Amino acid sequence: MKRENSPTKKAVKYIVSYGIAVCFLLPIIWMLFVSLKSEGFRVVRIIDWFTPPYSLANYFSVIQRAPIFRWMLNSFIVASSATFLVILLSSLAAFAFSVIDFKFKSALFVFAMAGLMVPTEANVVALFDIVGNLGLINTYPALIFPQVAIPLGVIILKEFFDAVPRDLIDSARIDGCGLFRIYWNIFMPLSKAAIAAIAIFTFIQTWNEFLWPFIAVMEQSMFTLPLGVPTFTDAYTPDYTIPMTVNMLASLPAIVIFLFFQKQIIKGIKFTGIKG
Repeated sequence: MKRENSPTKKAVKYIVSYGIAVCFLLPIIWMLFVSLKSEGFRVVRIIDWFTPPYSLANYFSVIQRAPIFRWMLNSFIVASSATFLVILLSSLAAFAFSVIDFKFKSALFVFAMAGLMVPTEANVVALFDIVGNLGLINTYPALIFPQVAIPLGVIILKEFFDAVPRDLIDSARIDGCGLFRIYWNIFMPLSKAAIAAIAIFTFIQTWNEFLWPFIAVMEQSMFTLPLGVPTFTDAYTPDYTIPMTVNMLASLPAIVIFLFFQKQIIKGIKFTGIKG
């Protein structure tokens, strides 16, 4: 009976999986087709969005209207810098929590975990006061540092580091390795999957961040791409083509990163126990 039912179960599993995939992909596909329509295009039927003619005129129009490449560069600088700092600081902190014995270690780790329970929105006023007092408004550090102070990477990497066999540490110490060499030559290479997952999640999250840049940046030259997207929206002239073009450009890096690094994302989820 199990053999007879297995093909049916497998078919149902694939149908459900593909159905979920289509639900997630459909908005992206719709956004792409809308961006390829001429500006001011009027829809009579839903199918009109997906039928020819297509044009890249909206993309050229967006480039001419605003410093879109400057905003993309700002987003890349902020996201890549935050990702590098998150990996560096999270791995060092996780190594300390996992390997080094020191006073109040458990209490400090619980304190770090408690940081996950505080929503970002609850901290923006205090963050703005700190950034303002330091004179960092309208600067890259103002956009980067708050993204680094998220303890999720520490918690994930500590869980991963705890699974590293202690025999490796003992053998390294017998060979004369100090703590930094153990961290760099043993723990970091063994944690590539977790580090890759954290890097990808941090980059995409920072790239898509809107609230904090909206508060910390006032000059258009320092806008990140998500902050520049609303400038193309006109409340009095509902035209979907230009906003969808900008959204397509804003989403493109995240889509490309996922397509190229999906194996690392899956491995990171598998090995670190992230719940999506």
